[in-house]
Amino acid sequence: MSQRRHRRAGSARRSPQAEAAARAPRLAAIDALRGLGLCLMIAYHLAFDLGYFRVIKVDFNHDPFWLASRALIVSWFMFLVGVSLVLARRTHPGLHPFWRRIALIVFCAVLVSAASYAIFPQSFITFGILHAIAVASVLARPLLPWPRTALVLGVAVIVAGATLQFPLFDAPWLNWVGMMTHKPTTEDYVPLFPWFGVVLVGVAAGAWVTARERKAVASLERIAPRWLAWFGRHSLLVYMAHQPILFGILRVIV
Repeated sequence: MSQRRHRRAGSARRSPQAEAAARAPRLAAIDALRGLGLCLMIAYHLAFDLGYFRVIKVDFNHDPFWLASRALIVSWFMFLVGVSLVLARRTHPGLHPFWRRIALIVFCAVLVSAASYAIFPQSFITFGILHAIAVASVLARPLLPWPRTALVLGVAVIVAGATLQFPLFDAPWLNWVGMMTHKPTTEDYVPLFPWFGVVLVGVAAGAWVTARERKAVASLERIAPRWLAWFGRHSLLVYMAHQPILFGILRVIV
């Protein structure tokens, strides 16, 4: 058999997942944006840790600067979750990679809750950003083929989460939904309303990016440093490792 026939036979045996991966290489620009969000988050957490060790005095619950900073960082990550869902489905259309990723995020979310309970037993994390990412990803995946519907629904969820309040959702077993009358006592709180809406807006943006192939982010790919894209590609590892490292260093030197 000739080499040409060998190549044709090999191509015929390739799985749909492999063909999709070959057609849709990973977008370094999206990784870089995620990496930039990680840098902002690390800076925020460094300030939090410095406040915890009383090196600086900060009010994260009332100071407009820190409230706005947190809202920006959470919005950044949740928006990119939606974008990444679209890109990941295009590269790996099967359900197995999706559920494997969800299982890893859930495992890390449980670790975060356990670690926060050890340090802040009265205000440990019950539904933080990792919990929200896992649940929002599962809810958003069925809407990936309909980005316009996702956009409209996303805006509605954001508006509802920002404007509606019901005493029902003050119950501890329901405050993960959002729309409560007062924020629960916890170190990190990312309820589905309004943040699930930001994920859905990201789904619409991800469809827009894929429809234009790499052209929509080509300029960003050219200027983004490689280390920033590396951060973004390993975002879960960076997220899980940065706080123990920061906290450990400050505990030793402060």
